[in-house]
Amino acid sequence: MALAPVDYIILSLYFAFVLGIGWLTRRRVSTSSDFLTSGRSVPVWITSLAFIAANLGAQEVIGMCASGAKYGIMTAHFYWIGAIPAMLFVGVFMMPFYYGSRARSVPEYLRLRFDEKTRTLNAITFAVMTIFSSGISMYALGLLFQLVLHWSFTASVLLSAAIVLVYTFLGGLTSAIYNEVLQFFLIVLGFAPLAILAVLKAGGWSGMASRIPPVMTHTWSQVRHASENPMGVEAFGLIAGLGFVLSFGYWCTDFLVVQRAMAADSMSAARRTPLIAAFPKMIMPFIVIVPGIAAVALSRMSLGYAIPAKAGGGLDYDQALTTLMAQFYPSGMLGLGLTALMASFMSGMAGNVTAFNTVWTYDLYQGHIRKGAPDSHYLWVGRVTTVAGVTLSVATAYLATHFNNIMDFLQLVFGFVNAPLFATFLLGMFWKRTTGHGAFTGLLAGTAAAAATHGLTLAENKGGWLGTVVHTFPSTMAQNFWIAIFAWSACFLVTILASLASTPKASSELHNLVYGLTDIPHDSGMPWYKRPAPLALAVIAAVVLLNLLFA
Repeated sequence: MALAPVDYIILSLYFAFVLGIGWLTRRRVSTSSDFLTSGRSVPVWITSLAFIAANLGAQEVIGMCASGAKYGIMTAHFYWIGAIPAMLFVGVFMMPFYYGSRARSVPEYLRLRFDEKTRTLNAITFAVMTIFSSGISMYALGLLFQLVLHWSFTASVLLSAAIVLVYTFLGGLTSAIYNEVLQFFLIVLGFAPLAILAVLKAGGWSGMASRIPPVMTHTWSQVRHASENPMGVEAFGLIAGLGFVLSFGYWCTDFLVVQRAMAADSMSAARRTPLIAAFPKMIMPFIVIVPGIAAVALSRMSLGYAIPAKAGGGLDYDQALTTLMAQFYPSGMLGLGLTALMASFMSGMAGNVTAFNTVWTYDLYQGHIRKGAPDSHYLWVGRVTTVAGVTLSVATAYLATHFNNIMDFLQLVFGFVNAPLFATFLLGMFWKRTTGHGAFTGLLAGTAAAAATHGLTLAENKGGWLGTVVHTFPSTMAQNFWIAIFAWSACFLVTILASLASTPKASSELHNLVYGLTDIPHDSGMPWYKRPAPLALAVIAAVVLLNLLFA
């Protein structure tokens, strides 16, 4: 891939703009709250775009294109049933608890609702997960630099880490949020033309569909049995594993995305943040998944294009997006596309780093290592943790090299962490009888169930590490869905049983923490677009239509 001078100019302007935002927002940072939570002062249109952009990291952009090439349009399930319903749920039902409790993080909400040990367990597992996720983003951009600049993978990873570190260190969460808004628009402008161009090169949608298996252009018609589709999953596994457990576990409990809504300037804005974000979210499959599907069709035409092979065998789907850009983007557009890729990397990397430094500083360091220190000390710890988080992410970038689809790896991590956590939140927010002992025991049981399921099953030579294989899944993704189902179920049941055997908190201690005891503002006099319920109904109508069109 050869870059023209205009491509380098576009990249340089982007880097200057990103660093400029970091330099300007540093003036707004004078306390640990400013650095780690933005002081709850960000307008709703900014938090809404940041809410979706925080999930538009390199692992999503490159990984979803890879999944499009591997699984077809079924990958859109990660959006239309694997994101939108959960985004509606967190906005309408869960955000009043998060925002109303005045918690600074999701683990801190767990401390207020349950106890210290539950918070600590979640804080540790979340911190580990963000490091893994951040490392995956770093791996993705490392591949990009290796392909474009012909640098070694190590040099590429180290450079990519330094790029993000500068602006997150300067402006903290506020810098990350405003940069995520810029990155959202760059991602759309950089990849939408590629989707259009790739489909046109393949002969339009009908021409593309004629060159690939029919199952790759349908979302629902081939899910009666696992053997009928490349994802190797049946309807129940898809709906329960992805549409319920993994989806709700991520969008409703993952502090990375919830943190953006919690930075809003009012309760109403916090509730509307994920609802407004749902509209652009539902069109993202056409921008990031369709190019992967087109890549399969193009590789079967006499155009000199092919999806690269993985060193260990099989196709390297993670390179589908970058090789498409290299072959079909002209100068100028290539620079814009590469800038969009780098923007997607920075979006995911910075999101994970800012979530990691908040959880470490407030929930682990302040909670256990040094309580009652001056606020300036916690500001300093937050900055140091930013550097440490980026450094640890470098190590995890190398683990991602063992997967031919980074989305498979990411969903496995979510199955261990987010799936059982959603069961804890569901019971904790809507059943006041849930206890701290029940929540803690349930989380341990859910994580153990995830480990046991992974260790006793096999998929694409992954898992089976307990020595006995009781079931073989047709794909890693199908295995991930069932890991999540077993993890959620175990946590849910154990939490109920342990809660019934222990003493709950008094109702007076659960104000703004449990359904029925939380102050929810009335907005009947506001326009429909400023009220959560009408917004949610509009989103539901749109996403049902999309599912019907591509069924």
